[in-house]
Amino acid sequence: MAAERRFAYRRSPDQDALSPARHPVVIVGAGPVGLTLALDLARRAVPVVLIDDSDRIGEGSRAICFAKRTLEIFDRLGLAGPMVEKGVTWQKGKVFRGQAMLYEFDLLPEPDHKQPAFINLQQYHVEAALAAAAEAEPLLDLRWSNRLAGIEPRNDGALLTIETPDGPYRLDAGWVVACDGARSPTRTRLGLEFRGEAFEDKFLIADVRMRAAFPTERWFWFAPPFHSGQSALLHKQPDDIWRIDLQLDRDADPEREKRPESVRPRIEQMLGHGDFELEWVSVYRFQCRRLDRFVHGRVIFAGDAAHQVSPFGARGANSGIQDADNLGWKLALVVTDRSPASLIDSYDAERVEAAEENILHSTRATDFIAPRSPGERILRDAALALAGTTGFGRRFVNSGRLSQPTAYTGSPLSTPAPDWQGGVPPGATFLDAPLPSGANGRIWLSETLADGQPVLIACTADSKALALPGVTRIDIAPAEAGNGVLARRYGLAPGDAVLLRPDGHVAARFHDATPAGIAAAIETLEGRRA
Repeated sequence: MAAERRFAYRRSPDQDALSPARHPVVIVGAGPVGLTLALDLARRAVPVVLIDDSDRIGEGSRAICFAKRTLEIFDRLGLAGPMVEKGVTWQKGKVFRGQAMLYEFDLLPEPDHKQPAFINLQQYHVEAALAAAAEAEPLLDLRWSNRLAGIEPRNDGALLTIETPDGPYRLDAGWVVACDGARSPTRTRLGLEFRGEAFEDKFLIADVRMRAAFPTERWFWFAPPFHSGQSALLHKQPDDIWRIDLQLDRDADPEREKRPESVRPRIEQMLGHGDFELEWVSVYRFQCRRLDRFVHGRVIFAGDAAHQVSPFGARGANSGIQDADNLGWKLALVVTDRSPASLIDSYDAERVEAAEENILHSTRATDFIAPRSPGERILRDAALALAGTTGFGRRFVNSGRLSQPTAYTGSPLSTPAPDWQGGVPPGATFLDAPLPSGANGRIWLSETLADGQPVLIACTADSKALALPGVTRIDIAPAEAGNGVLARRYGLAPGDAVLLRPDGHVAARFHDATPAGIAAAIETLEGRRA
């Protein structure tokens, strides 16, 4: 395992102020979600204070699967390249029942995307990259060993009490974003209920160091011969580390199961040898819960502080980082008085929809992998039997539907396009594609999101007629409609245009696009249009 990285506590001038210092945004929690949001806000010229009660990162691998959409967000922040280079890239997987392979899958069969379907990279590597970028960002004040000890919500923000090694001090925050994890102290201090379901099933996670010739694929077993009656998962990580998940009995003793003398025989039976080293071991149970609302006045919740899911499908960290991506541009518009505070309500609506979708997929996967009744097990086993011989049977098998971005089907920020056929509908996330030559030196559509503003893809003869301030424009010659990858993916014909939000979700689509129509759609997506 990578060594823990520690960060020095530094005293802030705010601790010597006679009255609480005012900051436009204070983020609680410097995990992947809080760091991503803080970087995003700073890159949008919003000063931000980020506090964390710890002084280190690197405690266990935890999350390892980072999805294409998350990598596109990291790429917008200039961080994806080294992560992809360090990580293990994969897009294929196999599902087994016993020793027999039921089927295999490909998560990105279509070429022409900048980012891969997934990389496997230990969370401490991701946090280290984000923390290094945060410490280099002049508008981001990252304060380690600063613990939230109190919060008093007000109409114009919240008054925070922060505990440090030098004693307490207070901050006056215009907005507070709680990214402080599943046990969120912010959520607890506000007395907010975390509704949902706790599962009794237990799973052993072991990161082992070994040299192996297995392909870089996700392998999942139902009832494997080496772990009878249960499930198992094998995944490759960087540096010759392999993630192994083994389902345990519900009455298993977690402390006993974590001991090397319990773990090693299980893994030796799986691998057929003992030539490996244990790097990290944990036993977990999981919950599927969420807050009823993610926005409470000027206090906003994101990541595990707002919602929890099972690990099946890699939906935890990925959905949290997409929370940050959804919130960053909106909060920047509000803090800089370019949009009303009501724009933040759309964060609540859209990310609650995403959380509901993720909890649904997560719960269904859990019920399939670990049936809770004899009847559920009979149905599960029947589906597995069909999957080995029929294509339709495979659709019933659920070893964890892997993370996909949510389409905001009822978003108040979308402009409806009822007469449009094909392409990417409003509310859905963008599909990356190579850009036409001469697109300001950029190669991929995803790279245009680095400008931090709406993006217009226009297939018009007179593209200059659609030039609007504060909008990145990508021009497609009408002769290329239906031919190029970009035009095909968006269903563009001559005269058409598609408007993307700063987070890449489609805001509007136009036949015979006009500057007035585009301006109205921008007012809508920025929450300025009734």
